[in-house]
Amino acid sequence: MNKAFTPIGLILGLAAGQLAKRIFDKVWSLARDEEAPRPKHREISILTLLAALVVEGAIARVVRGMVDHGTRHGWAQLTGAWPGEERPEEA
Repeated sequence: MNKAFTPIGLILGLAAGQLAKRIFDKVWSLARDEEAPRPKHREISILTLLAALVVEGAIARVVRGMVDHGTRHGWAQLTGAWPGEERPEEA
């Protein structure tokens, strides 16, 4: 039954990535009056690019992690089986 979770997790993971991008674009537009810098832009400050990448990465990780965890909880409620490990391994 947990193998059926994989395609659902992938689809929702892609959707979470798109949501994270929209959130980042909105956050950046609140901070700066221009589009977020991308590595493909030639005339940008390295520090501005670094800041944008750090903020974008943090937002992406939080959104994807929360969507993944919420999806797993939903799956467990529907099927009674948790699709993954119960807890982190001890060091």
